[in-house]
Amino acid sequence: MSDPIISFASVSKSYSIYDSPGDRLKELVTFNQLKRHRDFWALQDISLSIGRGETFCVIGENGSGKSTFLQLVAGILAPSSGTAEIRGRVAALLELGSGFNPEFSGRDNVYLNAAILGLSRAQIDERFPQIVAFAEIGDFLEQPVKTYSSGMVVRLAFAVAIHVEPEILLVDEALAVGDIYFRQRCLRKVHELRQQGVTILFVSHSMGDVKAIGDRTLWLDHGRIRDLGPTDAVVGRYLAAMADKDAAYLELKPVVETAGRARVEAPEVVSHIPNVDHRHGDGRAEIIGIAVLDVHGRPLPVLEPNARCVVRISARANQSVGQPNIGFMLRNHLGLDFAGTNTLRENIELEPMVPGDTVTVDFHLDLPELYPSAFSFSPAIADGNLTHYKMCDWIDNAISLQMGHAEGQVYGYLHLPCRVEVNARLGQSAPAQEVKLG
Repeated sequence: MSDPIISFASVSKSYSIYDSPGDRLKELVTFNQLKRHRDFWALQDISLSIGRGETFCVIGENGSGKSTFLQLVAGILAPSSGTAEIRGRVAALLELGSGFNPEFSGRDNVYLNAAILGLSRAQIDERFPQIVAFAEIGDFLEQPVKTYSSGMVVRLAFAVAIHVEPEILLVDEALAVGDIYFRQRCLRKVHELRQQGVTILFVSHSMGDVKAIGDRTLWLDHGRIRDLGPTDAVVGRYLAAMADKDAAYLELKPVVETAGRARVEAPEVVSHIPNVDHRHGDGRAEIIGIAVLDVHGRPLPVLEPNARCVVRISARANQSVGQPNIGFMLRNHLGLDFAGTNTLRENIELEPMVPGDTVTVDFHLDLPELYPSAFSFSPAIADGNLTHYKMCDWIDNAISLQMGHAEGQVYGYLHLPCRVEVNARLGQSAPAQEVKLG
C-alpha cells in the first residue's frame, strides 16, 4: 500500500440513548454519577489504513455504521475510543444538503462551504465559474437553498466538493437522489479524480458502482468489520450473505420422494470447474462442471462475435431440491454483471431432484458483437422460483474467455443487430392520413 492518508487504530464510536429527555437532564445535574442512558456502539474496534490515491468503498446494510465511519473521517465526529488520523484536505458529500444554510442563496453557500474547506476569496472567485457550470442549476443559484429540490442540492454540493482540490473525497448515498444524467457525470468525475491521485471513500448500496470504481471494499456489519479486501471478493461474499438472509424468510415447495425411485443420471456430464473465486450456497445441490463449447461440443478457446456457442452446466443433488433452477451470470472485465439467464427464465421447468441425481443443462447462445475484452461465466443452481429461492451453489467466475475482435468498430459495450434503409417509406400497408386542423 502507498503512504497511508487515513489510519484508524481500534476506533469505536458510541451514542448515548435516553428513554426520555428528562433522563438526560437528571444525568446532567448529577454530573454523570447517576447513569440514565445506555450506550449504542455504532462502530467497534475498527483498525485499517487507506493509501493515497486509493478508491475505498464501504458497504453494509442500513444501520451498519457506514455513515458514522465517513463522519469520523470528515472530522464531524470524534471517536469514543481509539485514534483516527487524517492527513489531507477532506471534501465531503454526505447527508443531503449538510453544510448548506437553507436561508442563504446557492451563491452564498458556495462561498461559505469553499471557505470552510480552506479556500481564499480569490481562489473561490477563480473557481466559481467552473462550479456553476458543473452544477447546472441556472437562475436558482441566486435563490435560497430552501427552495431547491433534493437533486439541485446534490448538484451544487457535489460541484463545490470536487472543485476545492480535495486530497480526500467522501461520497455517501446522496448521489442516489440525482437524475441519471448528473449521476453519470459525477461518476465520470470520480474516475478523473482517481487518475489525479485523489483518495476517494465511496458508500453505496449499488454493488455495480462499487465494483466499477473500488480498489478495496470494507463490509461493515453492526458496527464491526465483517470483511475487508479486494472489491470483487468482498462484494461477492456480501451478496451471498444477503441472498442467504433473504432465503431464510422463504418457504419452498417440498420434494415428494418416491420409494425406490431410480437415481437420475445425465447422459453427458461435464466435471471440470476451471476456476473458483468464491463459492456459496447451502450445499443441497452443487455445480460439478461448466464448459463453453461450440455447436459440435468442442471447447472454445475464445468467444467469437456473431457466433453460436453452448454454455454447458452440470449439477448434482446432495439433498432433495423441489424446484431446481440452473443458470449463469456473464460478467465483463470490471466484474460487472453484464447478462445472465437460467432455466426458469427460459421457461424450462426441471424435475425435482433427490440425492444423487445429476442433470446437465445446455444454454445455446447467439453471441452479439461485444467489445473485445475478457468475460467470465458464474454458474449457479437454486431451489425455488425466480423471485423466491434458496441458493444451493454459486461459483464466481468459474470460467473466463476473451472476446475476439468484431469486423467493425463496437461503440460502447455491444453492437445491436441493425438493418439500415435510406429514404425509405414506412407503413406502406397503412398510409398515413392527412389530418386537418379546423
